[in-house]
Amino acid sequence: MEQAPPDPERQLQPAPLEPLGSPDAGLGAAVGKEAEGAGEESSGVDTMTHNNFWLKKIEISVSEAEKRTGRNAMNMQETYTAYLIETRSVEHTDGQSVLTDSLWRRYSEFELLRSYLLVYYPHIVVPPLPEKRAEFVWHKLSADNMDPDFVERRRIGLENFLLRIASHPILCRDKIFYLFLTQEGNWKETVNETGFQLKADSRLKALNATFRVKNPDKRFTDLKHYSDELQSVISHLLRVRARVADRLYGVYKVHGNYGRVFSEWSAIEKEMGDGLQSAGHHMDVYASSIDDILEDEEHYADQLKEYLFYAEALRAVCRKHELMQYDLEMAAQDLASKKQQCEELATGTVRTFSLKGMTTKLFGQETPEQREARIKVLEEQINEGEQQLKSKNLEGREFVKNAWADIERFKEQKNRDLKEALISYAVMQISMCKKGIQVWTNAKECFSKM
Repeated sequence: MEQAPPDPERQLQPAPLEPLGSPDAGLGAAVGKEAEGAGEESSGVDTMTHNNFWLKKIEISVSEAEKRTGRNAMNMQETYTAYLIETRSVEHTDGQSVLTDSLWRRYSEFELLRSYLLVYYPHIVVPPLPEKRAEFVWHKLSADNMDPDFVERRRIGLENFLLRIASHPILCRDKIFYLFLTQEGNWKETVNETGFQLKADSRLKALNATFRVKNPDKRFTDLKHYSDELQSVISHLLRVRARVADRLYGVYKVHGNYGRVFSEWSAIEKEMGDGLQSAGHHMDVYASSIDDILEDEEHYADQLKEYLFYAEALRAVCRKHELMQYDLEMAAQDLASKKQQCEELATGTVRTFSLKGMTTKLFGQETPEQREARIKVLEEQINEGEQQLKSKNLEGREFVKNAWADIERFKEQKNRDLKEALISYAVMQISMCKKGIQVWTNAKECFSKM
């Protein structure tokens, strides 16, 4: 819809925003366009890096986690975890990686970075952060966010978050992200100077658009439904996995009773003693192996949790589209209303009940001069409204094109990652079963030698 249609009734329900190209067109064109327009979107704050930092091959790692104590904004003492971020250039004359920058960041700074990216790149499925507090834990696993095992898993998750951004064709070029990796002091001030908080859409406005948009785009509606279903399925999967882990832990630990019984039995047997003692040893090893097994399982669970949180990132893109569609419909409705007012003034007929119509009946008609002045004002407002509607249409169509390109990129990433994670989990389960078979095979040999 390049221009407002003349019929006011059609203006009340504009068609959904259509992409300028095919949704399957890929990221090629979108990346170039985004790189050109990013400086303009930032309202005077250049958020794109123009140096050759990202043209080099670099390694990003969150190498350490450290427990610290300090004062918060309320001047109250608090305990928190800081993470050491290291960036290394691997392009060196001797082929060795060279440490270029290292700095410490708190989890809240990672949150600030992601909040900024959500505002400045609303058409992108921004990678999620790892959980702040443990969810879907089985009973032997600590839910304490300061637990060393949990902190270690979150360290891995934060590193993955940075690698996701660094591998994204658009987000990796952002200057604020570059400074996050290289500028320890005054980074928060630099982020706040972008004014991203003022650009953020309010939750109330987003909720209003969700319920009041008249002509939603079916593709985004389906995408929101898919994100809800994805979150539900992965949540159920993680709950099942936690229940299985509880039971598996009990089964393995009960095997330790075999070891104790065989050892006690061996003490009263002369000919059978060595065989029973050896079998008991194998049972003890089997029982203790479950701790490492379930620790490895947690890493696969964290991979699933990443896509549990990605579901919300998909919904964020859908909400932004709903807001743009709602603004478009409101602009079209306002333009249709002004055109109707102008037509009524020009013809002297009132097609609908209005306060102006009642006023005219009570106090008489306007003078021709007053009517002409009002018509002139309305014509100026109509011209301005048409330009605004055209601008919103173009902006919306560009959003749809870029959003669907990134959603296609995300789908490929999701399919690849989840396939790899599920296969690896199955391989781990097969390996675990083989070790169990080997334990009982060894026990059988011990019994055979008695």
